Amino acid sequence: MNLKLTNTLKTRLPTENGDFILHYYQTNQDSKEHLALVKGCVAEQENVPVRVHSECFTGDVFGSRRCDCGEQLTLAMQVIEREGCGVVIYLRQEGRGIGLFDKLQAYNLQDKGLDTVDANLALGHLADEREYDVAAAILNDLKIRSIKLLTNNPAKISALDALGINVTARMPLEIMANNDNADYLKTKVTKMAHLLSQ
Repeated sequence: MNLKLTNTLKTRLPTENGDFILHYYQTNQDSKEHLALVKGCVAEQENVPVRVHSECFTGDVFGSRRCDCGEQLTLAMQVIEREGCGVVIYLRQEGRGIGLFDKLQAYNLQDKGLDTVDANLALGHLADEREYDVAAAILNDLKIRSIKLLTNNPAKISALDALGINVTARMPLEIMANNDNADYLKTKVTKMAHLLSQ
């Protein structure tokens, strides 16, 4: 089935990290609700700062210290606010695409000694099942010509590039490790080739 994107609504969204226009998207492939926080005029612009953020309920909502997701989302919004222009795309693909229930099961496996990758594999998943076709469609809908991607994940750059998105630069988005996520961040580097200095 060819992906068809629908943008049915947008509204002003003032936040602690800046003022944005929130775009609401759905596709013809499922009932998920994807979002784009847009700052400034991005249509027909080059080198627009963009964060493609996959939903992390535990980190984004509850501030879980097991990952760096919530802090990355906050930092991305702050960076875009400082830049005066940019987009945060919020994709509904929880737990690197495995869903909330299985992510919580993976947490229990991690508490028994598995790392974040091996926990996913033990549950019958890939290490990372995320897809970025919706993100590419949103960027095209916003008529952005090229982007600077806020990410530490080179695989995300490659995925967007394969979907026809012109990624001209990477903007690091590093979060200070804590006692609860240090091993998680180390696994990102050693097993998923994330570009982290720590």
